[in-house]
Amino acid sequence: MGGGGGGGGGEMEVRKRFAVLLCAEDSEYVKKVYGGYFKVFVGLLGEEGEIWEVYRAARGELPAEEDVDAYDGFVITGSCNDAHGDDLWIKELLKLLKIIDSKRKKVLGICFGHQILSRALGGKTGRAKGWDVGVTCIHPSQSALKLLSSLHIPSHLPVIECHRDEVWELPPLAEVMAWSEKTGIEMFRYGDHIMGIQGHPEYTKEILLHLIDRLLQRNLIQICHAEAAKASLDAREPEREAWKRLCKSFLKGKL
Repeated sequence: MGGGGGGGGGEMEVRKRFAVLLCAEDSEYVKKVYGGYFKVFVGLLGEEGEIWEVYRAARGELPAEEDVDAYDGFVITGSCNDAHGDDLWIKELLKLLKIIDSKRKKVLGICFGHQILSRALGGKTGRAKGWDVGVTCIHPSQSALKLLSSLHIPSHLPVIECHRDEVWELPPLAEVMAWSEKTGIEMFRYGDHIMGIQGHPEYTKEILLHLIDRLLQRNLIQICHAEAAKASLDAREPEREAWKRLCKSFLKGKL
């Protein structure tokens, strides 16, 4: 486990503590330019005075059950693995997420994180009808817009996407918060403590461009898909500041 945190505050002040469960390995590009995905997430979500730590979940590194109470919230990242897979580390992650849910800790799931949260809570995930790569406009539901009204979230919310899996069926008692033309469940919430987002609010355009090149090199997408994805980056800007407000407000219990 590694970490880093902001400074400030008096000696008696209780500092909020968060953990990123990193479900992917850092690419050389992200390590070189951003210092790794952990720093990308802290850049999106972190605030002065907080403590942020990272567990490399894809390597089998997870917080022990007795350590869960020490955290105010968790972030589950994207991954190259399938959320419907049965790798040992995925099974261990599912067990941990059920424990975290039972303690009603705040959890924000991104892409794979969104899907694995759904699975842990009793939903179903699987392959989508093809890849969704590029900037996709998602549409928050009326109930979501009402919940998020203080954040001034627009009714059309572009976000960077890069996935070929999706949530097929929500867990019992979960609520769809947003949809897109390609994906019926772009966001969901479960109670007031769990939220899943299929897109990547943390991604920059540059991160996605390098990912597109890697997918092409591995023959995972065709040239026509890559060209369409790059065209979407030119045509529309992701609403990064709106997504930042949304994610931070949820994770910090300010909704």
